[in-house]
Amino acid sequence: MNIIEKYYAKYPEEKLIKWFKQICLAEAVSWLLLFSAMIWIRIEPENIFAIIYISTIGSIHGLFFTLYLIFLPATRKIYDWDDEDFIFALMGAFFPFATIWVDKKLARKNRVE
Repeated sequence: MNIIEKYYAKYPEEKLIKWFKQICLAEAVSWLLLFSAMIWIRIEPENIFAIIYISTIGSIHGLFFTLYLIFLPATRKIYDWDDEDFIFALMGAFFPFATIWVDKKLARKNRVE
């Protein structure tokens, strides 16, 4: 964790919060696009455009998924999450559109317990 803390220490807290919120939204939108790609590939499995679309969207979703996981330790420190909150945020990466919930409910400074 020391390496991650050193890396994120270069950036102001507001910028990290902005990036995290954008990544949460982008990850959720990429889920939606990935669902559309899965439906399209299911309907037309031999269509070359469907294959290219699902490959491209899958890669983009993987990028945002990875960025979300990379930003979680810094976000945990900014919002002072306990272990339970961090596990909920971590599990949010694995469920469709749960990153929006993390952004709206957990990623707040003045949360009422």
